[in-house]
Amino acid sequence: MFVTAAYAQSTTTEGAEAHDAAAAGEVHTETGVAHEGEHGSGVFPPFNSTHFASQLLWLAITFGLFYLLMSKVIIPRIGSILETRHDRIAQDLDEASRLKGEADAAIAAYEQELAGARAKGHSIADTAREAAKSKAKADRDGVEADLAKKIAAAEARIGDIKSKALADVGAIAEETATAIVKQLIGGTVTKSEIAAAFKASAGN
Repeated sequence: MFVTAAYAQSTTTEGAEAHDAAAAGEVHTETGVAHEGEHGSGVFPPFNSTHFASQLLWLAITFGLFYLLMSKVIIPRIGSILETRHDRIAQDLDEASRLKGEADAAIAAYEQELAGARAKGHSIADTAREAAKSKAKADRDGVEADLAKKIAAAEARIGDIKSKALADVGAIAEETATAIVKQLIGGTVTKSEIAAAFKASAGN
């Protein structure tokens, strides 16, 4: 009976060990990996060759989503921003070119007006100078003519005064001669005789 109990205990112990070994070797239903191999292999899960298929699948899915996101959202937005900036820069360049053209045209017009003003100023100065010369010449001619008239009038007046003076001198000389003759010889002398005597003395 003791032997029978020992045998039964031994059989129970072997059955328990066999059950534990079977339990230790069963596969996990969710991951498909044995518990013993998961904890005892010592390999980092991403580097485990049994996970490569799922990793490649998720990599392909992630890359596809990222590619769709880039091609449908990000790249169009970047392209739109670049195109908008390109258009704005082109507009700014066109505006700058237009303003430069207007500035060049304004400078050219200013220079042309300045040249015209200078030419007009020189013309006005020349005209004024010629007018001043003409006026000065006319004034000088007028003054000279006035002086000539005054000189002629003065000469005529001087001539009249000289003639009158000479006539008075002749009369005075005749009277003086008559008085002297009367005083010296006590006689009278006619004016014709005195005039003849003056003419004879003037001829000598």
